[in-house]
Amino acid sequence: MNIATPAALPACCPRCRAARIELRSSSPVPGVWSVYACTTCLYAWRSTEPAENTDPDQYPAAFRLKPEDLPGLPVIPAIPPLRGK
Repeated sequence: MNIATPAALPACCPRCRAARIELRSSSPVPGVWSVYACTTCLYAWRSTEPAENTDPDQYPAAFRLKPEDLPGLPVIPAIPPLRGK
């Protein structure tokens, strides 16, 4: 288990390797767990998750994203048009 503190932000996102990571939440007992989120691809993870979810080198290649590809990805599911009144 990883013990993380708010001062120890990850260097980059496991999914897209962007460097803009935010601390979203911390455990009520200091140092037990933290929740981080990437502001680029919106991936979020807990400090207590296994390495394949938290380590960019061990994150599954099939699920990795490139920040430069994000604007061209389709929105799924598509947002339907508003209904008339």
